[in-house]
Amino acid sequence: MRLGLALGYWGRGPSPAHLDLAREAERLGYDSVWTAEAWGSDAFTALTWIAAHTSRIKLGTAVAQMAARTPTATAMHALTLDHLSGGRVMLGLGLSGPQVVEGWYGRPFPRSPLTATREYVDVIRQVLRREGPVALDGRFHSHPYAGEDGTGLGKALKPITHPLRAGLPVLLGAEGPKNIAQTLAIADGWLPLYWSPDRWAEVYALPEKLPEGFVIAPMVRAQVCEDVAAGLLPVKAMLGFYIGGMGHAARNFHADLMGRMGYAQEAGRIQELFAAGRREEAVLAVPDAFADEISLVGPRKRIAERLDTWRRGPVTDLLVTSPDPATLRTLAELNPQL
Repeated sequence: MRLGLALGYWGRGPSPAHLDLAREAERLGYDSVWTAEAWGSDAFTALTWIAAHTSRIKLGTAVAQMAARTPTATAMHALTLDHLSGGRVMLGLGLSGPQVVEGWYGRPFPRSPLTATREYVDVIRQVLRREGPVALDGRFHSHPYAGEDGTGLGKALKPITHPLRAGLPVLLGAEGPKNIAQTLAIADGWLPLYWSPDRWAEVYALPEKLPEGFVIAPMVRAQVCEDVAAGLLPVKAMLGFYIGGMGHAARNFHADLMGRMGYAQEAGRIQELFAAGRREEAVLAVPDAFADEISLVGPRKRIAERLDTWRRGPVTDLLVTSPDPATLRTLAELNPQL
């Protein structure tokens, strides 16, 4: 099980610690570093900055939002950075949800998310292979564009720049059962949001045999500390925001996943509190048991025992979220890179 560093997206502004953390992760032998985006900083610019100040560590987006760019624009970002970094890019994509797609990007959330995702990946693969002009008669992504409001003058094109790697890895963030099944069929890897090392089989219903070389790379908040309850507070804050604030009460994929993991009633309560503006109460309503199940928090011995459980499952890459260099070092010591 390889280790990666998940930096996420910026808050109020750029974090002065991110570059130092990425450099430390590379020094410690971490395999990858990952950036993200929501409705503030973008994933690719920060990743390019990190690429310029590192030499070996792989560079991933977890995740770049599909609604933010056309698939050809995303492919251009990926192939450009792949050249500049010497072939270190892993392209992680996510569809997001209606609240973000329609509220931030100002476009309709696809009525058939699976079809939209499949077409998006298809176009990116065509760009990266560069075997001919990009052509797709898609429901959501047509190349050339064939809508009634077009000029009819569109021409099928292939990229001017030759991609460095036709097989640049494409990973997908997926939470629902159908989305996960499609991810296994069309992607090189999967980026689970919440992962239970004890109950992954029942929660995700993965097949016994996965595609050869398929990457499963969940994120995990890690903190070496003596007080487990205090260490879980940042995990609960993240969960409170994602379950209560990142999505609509009628359609929230994160809350749905929490429900499938056995905490449907608690997820509903978190949503109610968050919607009422009682955010601190929403965070405290996150069960400690759930926060602990999906994280690595506590003294070194406790984390070592939990890491053994993570290693026994199908996880290939553990993407660690931690602002603490000492925690990153401890995990590197407890999980020597393969």
